[in-house]
Amino acid sequence: MLPESGRSTDDLLAELSRLREGDLPVREGRVAAYVYDPGRPEAREAGHRAYMEMIEVNGLDPTAFPSTVALERRVVGAVASVLGGDASTPGIFTSGGTESIMLAVKAARDTRPVRGRGEVVLPVTAHPAFRKACHYLGLDPVTVPVDPESLRAVPEAVSGALTPRTVMVVASAPSYPHGVVDPVAGIAALAAGRGVLCHVDACVGGWVLPWLEEGTAPQFDLSVPGVTSLSCDLHKYGYTPKGASVVLFTDERLRRGAYYAGADWPGYTVVNSTVQSSKGAGPLAGAWATLNALGSSGYRELAREAMAAARRLREGVADIPGLRVLGDPDAPLVALASDEVDVFVLADRVAESGWFLQPQLSYAGIPANLHLTLTGVSLAGVDALLEVLAGAVTAVRGVRPPVPEGLAEAVSALDLSTLDDRGFVELLASVGVDLTGPGGAGMAAVNTVLDGLEPSVREALLVRFLSALYSPHAG
Repeated sequence: MLPESGRSTDDLLAELSRLREGDLPVREGRVAAYVYDPGRPEAREAGHRAYMEMIEVNGLDPTAFPSTVALERRVVGAVASVLGGDASTPGIFTSGGTESIMLAVKAARDTRPVRGRGEVVLPVTAHPAFRKACHYLGLDPVTVPVDPESLRAVPEAVSGALTPRTVMVVASAPSYPHGVVDPVAGIAALAAGRGVLCHVDACVGGWVLPWLEEGTAPQFDLSVPGVTSLSCDLHKYGYTPKGASVVLFTDERLRRGAYYAGADWPGYTVVNSTVQSSKGAGPLAGAWATLNALGSSGYRELAREAMAAARRLREGVADIPGLRVLGDPDAPLVALASDEVDVFVLADRVAESGWFLQPQLSYAGIPANLHLTLTGVSLAGVDALLEVLAGAVTAVRGVRPPVPEGLAEAVSALDLSTLDDRGFVELLASVGVDLTGPGGAGMAAVNTVLDGLEPSVREALLVRFLSALYSPHAG
């Protein structure tokens, strides 16, 4: 409820502190997803202070706030110069990877018209943001398998999926689930040979791969022939405040295709470079300040530390019986699987020791696994994590999730249309799901049930879960 009289700043900040008591920690690298900590207080302070300096500036009208144009040119130019372009490379600063991908897909749709509904060819490991973009923009996603061992996209499979309706093919650098880079050069060459655009999703890896020791990262950027656009999140391995990504294009025409203009109404003239109209300039300023506070040498050091942490993790996992790494990661992202212990139970056990590993469900022959994103601070804690993992694997051996027999089948047959949010909350409570509990804890049973369902059923349940989570009936 809105108070009748305004509350003091101290009172409000104290309540925020209480509300955050159930949040996962955002520092020290114990959360292996969602947050990126450089462990550099001076860079963090620069980003935060610049963010607050520009928080009231509105990026809706760049002619009213020319500072946003100057900052965006500088950020886009800096990113382009590292990723195979230069200061003249066209690009757009966005709120995140999903928006960058949305704009790249829109540009492909609007600059490469086809008869009927356009198609976007995706490896099964491509980020769901591409399917989301297709859903919003009236396109059809066409998925192709990846190699079962390397987990990389197969160029021949991509080639076989191309049709006259294909507007874009996608390669990941790396794919988020397993940290492996697709064969970008081969896929881009196939696309170019058929006159199709090729987007490289480097949202997670675009600002770590370039800083690795020369020759150790696969080619993936705009310098690869046939690559026509690329997305790179700065709020991941750029360590900037959240809300910062860049999408780059090799052609100004593609960037114009990403824009939207609306003049068919009696109000102010609308022209947007992003999905958003009004948008605070805080993330843009924060990104600019963080990039400059760390500089090239800072990013090289952070990338070196993150990769060292990933290598140490992989070496340590090799000494833990029953645990293995999926694929051969090119970036500091690692997925752990097991044929001997239940990974969902393992995740819960590790969470009890204060570490969050991200469960990933089985899909298209790829087993259920636990994802870890290693960052600039992970190296200091990786040995402690390995100790926790080794103990947890021993402790959960033979333990199964507490899932009542037949629950997955009953959930699959459930008619969700008969349940309102209150009813769904009560259903969750009946199987032990506490919507008010700490993030990531006690989820083994839920993940096990989801893992046994078809993706379409998973999606329907997840939508209902999200609706229930924000419902007042959740407490």
